[in-house]
Amino acid sequence: MSTPYDWLDRNLASIHKANWYRSTQTITSKAGTIATIDGREMLMFASNNYLGLAGDRRLIEAAISATQIYGTGSTGSRLVTGHLALHEELEQAIANLKNTEAALVFSSGYLANLGAISAVVGPRDLILGDAYNHSCLKKGGLLSGAMSINYLHLDIADLATKLKEYRAKYRRCLITTDSVFSMDGDLAPLRKIMDLAARYDCMVLVDEAHGTGVFGDRGGGLTQSLAIEQDLIQVGTLSKALGSLGGYVAGSAKLIDYLRNRAATWIYTTALSPADTGAAIAAINLVQKEPERRQQLWQNVKFLQQGLQDLGIHAIAFDSPIIALKFGDGDIDVTMHISQQLRQNGFFAPAIRPPTVPTARIRLTLMATHTTSQIQTLLQCLANI
Repeated sequence: MSTPYDWLDRNLASIHKANWYRSTQTITSKAGTIATIDGREMLMFASNNYLGLAGDRRLIEAAISATQIYGTGSTGSRLVTGHLALHEELEQAIANLKNTEAALVFSSGYLANLGAISAVVGPRDLILGDAYNHSCLKKGGLLSGAMSINYLHLDIADLATKLKEYRAKYRRCLITTDSVFSMDGDLAPLRKIMDLAARYDCMVLVDEAHGTGVFGDRGGGLTQSLAIEQDLIQVGTLSKALGSLGGYVAGSAKLIDYLRNRAATWIYTTALSPADTGAAIAAINLVQKEPERRQQLWQNVKFLQQGLQDLGIHAIAFDSPIIALKFGDGDIDVTMHISQQLRQNGFFAPAIRPPTVPTARIRLTLMATHTTSQIQTLLQCLANI
């Protein structure tokens, strides 16, 4: 007998046929450069734990302390029972890090983007987004009901053309972009975007998920590194370089006050747990007090860059700790084979495939805690393959 769910079998079969099937990898060790995955110890080159803070004892102690004071859960949304003094402390720390008037903490970076975008634009408005923007930026556009149009990746001329063609037809316009693109590792031309935004009376939302903690003299992100002082909406996560969980929006006090009243993903979601909040506060403190972590991270990036260039291996960019390697013009089978070879030799660096990206690649990510020896071992393995 047929059932209403028979389509699942057909769709799963299509996913397998296209070599797009995904499955989870069970990790049974603390976050770090060495991970136990499916019972096997491997060198980790796929984590967003850029500064090595996710396993830092000080974050662990901060999470334990917060749990002992406030309990394991926040028990409700921030407007009902979930608003803790700890949340206020974290928001002030984020605002200080980002050099903004205020900040608002969400339960994830994905929710932060959904909530912010759908709150500041609506059906009478226009969104122009980089074609390679993260899923949450694109989904936020759909949720808002605004007209969403992509401009070519990093292409300022195309953005300018689309602004000239469409801007005057809409009430408000929001330009959205990642600061660091998570699958390619390249950087948005933020200064040029801000110039166009000023010319065409546009708001700008920048997702600093992979920039927070990594760029800037205090770890404030690419906007801080480029000394951008114009008014904009800055979104980010606490789950990557900051080693915790959650997301944030930072900006003017008026913006944050508005989002408290209009961002549905903040209003109707249980507040961030005390443990995650405490760990994030500790991480922001360390990011500013220990700049040597960032310095070591960038030294590791340069070391890997030189090694790959010596081997003649192509990377999309060397602008960030995300190094995307393309083989056979992004051929899925070739990329999967190399990923499997790396795994067999004790390296966790999975292939990233469509539909996540247009073409397949090995996405390597570096941490400040990777040793030169570990990186050299990876390079030798790539050379052998």
